[in-house]
Amino acid sequence: MKKHVLLAASAAAVLAALPQLSLAGNEPIQPIQAIRAQNPGAVELGKKLFFDPRLSKSGFISCNSCHNLSMGGSDNLKTSIGHNWQQGPINSPTVLNSSMNLAQFWDGRAKDLQEQAGGPIANPGEMAFTHELAVDLLQSIPGYVAEFRKVFKTDKISINEVTSAIAAFEETLVTPNSRFDKWLKGDKKALNANEVAGYQLFKDSGCVACHNGKAVGGSSFQKMGLVEPYKTDNPAEGRAAVTGKDADRFNFKVPTLRNVEMTYPYFHDGAADTLAQAVDTMGRIQLGKKFAPDENAKVVAFLKTLTGDQPSFKLPLLPPSSDSTKRPTPFAK
Repeated sequence: MKKHVLLAASAAAVLAALPQLSLAGNEPIQPIQAIRAQNPGAVELGKKLFFDPRLSKSGFISCNSCHNLSMGGSDNLKTSIGHNWQQGPINSPTVLNSSMNLAQFWDGRAKDLQEQAGGPIANPGEMAFTHELAVDLLQSIPGYVAEFRKVFKTDKISINEVTSAIAAFEETLVTPNSRFDKWLKGDKKALNANEVAGYQLFKDSGCVACHNGKAVGGSSFQKMGLVEPYKTDNPAEGRAAVTGKDADRFNFKVPTLRNVEMTYPYFHDGAADTLAQAVDTMGRIQLGKKFAPDENAKVVAFLKTLTGDQPSFKLPLLPPSSDSTKRPTPFAK
């Protein structure tokens, strides 16, 4: 008798869980899964390169400078600071979960992470090096030569191996186990009533038309200012997409909302300092909706549930330069 009672109780528990277990499949947002590196050696090499400032002309700027992994994969500046303290033209998007984007950069000019990784190195306003000089520098460092040989089976380093390794590392920068993901998987206690109401508003208002999928964005390009024009004090902002046509100005890749509470300020120009400001602006210019203060607060509460487990690893020990390495001169012209 006791055995039958236990079986009945177990069956009841399973049946009760079924609607919750299927919840993720019925929602426009899906949970992120943890990732296992396909090539651990390439990931470790890419990690070193991501943190190595010697890939910049000044020897001062690394990938992590603008995509700080202690700050949500961004730099929390309106627009990033590059070589010789130049202020960049656009806000630095987070590198976290960037492997889920349909393309890279705000205008999508890089088709994948590997292509994106080569851009800042040679950009005169960012790291201001050249691919040739960056490769020559790496080739002069015995520790790197040995590691490239081990990972890529070559003694001749090329920019292709450099960007491939950086991309391999960036592909591991996913953030699973957010409270919202736990709720999607059936944990009713993961969100409070206010946060659930915020998610319902997020859906009912039409935000999910652009912010959907695992990354809650990153899967389409949209015009910023569908209902009313986006107002800016700088006519150079809202640069044209890869087509170069003026009609494509303000046509940007939809940013991910994962970890969005950490990646302020918001928009391509960093004009919104807070999530409340961002929600208000997007409601007006994209949806033609004016969120009441309590509605805005509920949407913001939901957005904060999208913060997942941040990448956690030991900082890499970079291989030392050799006597033959031409060391970058800080702030060189």
